[in-house]
Amino acid sequence: MTDTSETRSADGAAPGSRPSGLHRLMRYLPLIAPVLLWAVPCWLLLYAGQHWPFPAAPAGTAVFAAGLLVMPLAMMRGHGRRQQDRAAIVGDTLLGAVWVLFTWSVLLNVLLRPALALAGVGDGQERARIVTWAVLGTTAALLAWGYAEARRVPRVRSLDVHLPRLGAGLDGTRVVLITDTHYGPLDRARWSARVCETVNTLEADLVCHTGDIADGTAERRRAQAAPLGTVRATRARVYVTGNHEYYSEAQGWVDLMDELGWEPLRNRHLLLERGGDTLVVAGVDDVTAESSGLVGHRAHLAGALDGADPGHPVLLLAHQPKFVDRAAAGGVDLQLSGHTHGGQIWPFHHLVRIDQPALAGLTRHGEGTLLYTSRGTGFWGPPFRVFAPSEITLLVLRSGRRPTSP
Repeated sequence: MTDTSETRSADGAAPGSRPSGLHRLMRYLPLIAPVLLWAVPCWLLLYAGQHWPFPAAPAGTAVFAAGLLVMPLAMMRGHGRRQQDRAAIVGDTLLGAVWVLFTWSVLLNVLLRPALALAGVGDGQERARIVTWAVLGTTAALLAWGYAEARRVPRVRSLDVHLPRLGAGLDGTRVVLITDTHYGPLDRARWSARVCETVNTLEADLVCHTGDIADGTAERRRAQAAPLGTVRATRARVYVTGNHEYYSEAQGWVDLMDELGWEPLRNRHLLLERGGDTLVVAGVDDVTAESSGLVGHRAHLAGALDGADPGHPVLLLAHQPKFVDRAAAGGVDLQLSGHTHGGQIWPFHHLVRIDQPALAGLTRHGEGTLLYTSRGTGFWGPPFRVFAPSEITLLVLRSGRRPTSP
């Protein structure tokens, strides 16, 4: 019998096989993407048909070159081994700013410049300059608005969710969902306290946090997370890990949430009972947990439902929407997730949809499983939210099917 290790090359490919062009591109994407993000707007704003008076073009080019150099260095210092918060703030802010600039420099050059030509506005150079100023103005406005959106206390989004298997005794159960708080380099302890105050006005029976509490260890971000201990619920406060916990000593976050009075649902469940009816509230570790190497951490739905009566409806907490395929196969009635941030900065949502089955809101999967995906309560990295507002979600569970219109 031939040893399979002898029939494969060092990178795991079969002998003679060649990686696809897309595979090669993805390998170099971390190097290519920053160059494109800075080089494309530089060319479109400074050189594509414009003849700026000296020294505008060289000075502008120097600014773009400095951004290309500083952004990755700051992000490596901020998010790498050094974990320097000031560097992370600089790198993350530059990333968000150049993404918006890249997007609108491309869009307005593709759409506005031809429109100006059709309208007979000026010559080529004049139209190019109009587009340049339009790009800069749009970018500045969106960044200012996006920063305010990211730093504000999220609006409450309320909706009724009809679960056919939910007993009448549990009709009207109030579930509040917060997720992706991402406490990080920007100190948001006051914001965290205000979020918790808002949650407490909603008179929840059950409050859920579906992971990505912070970027950094529990010890480092404790002050920002501490207000979570003030959250009130009549029945329970429950939490599951997100992928970012596994970048930052996940067990420390599990222990801290337990200390703050939240119940970590690590592949287990609890029962919510009222009026003679029962709801199974289950949770699983994030799908990245097993690859973290932490003993006992993995997403295990069978373990989460072990011992639960299969006749009872199931509410499942799972950080990533993509877990819904397993949830639907396991007979889960409603899955609550986060992770996507609704794309956070438009049009990044197109890339999110490549990896996840849902971006935001309530969706149906399979015959009997609903998925609610939150746009998140905080933000990751770049302190901007553009056309993807954050949210605190109030879901009121209703027994029976949604009434149909006459």
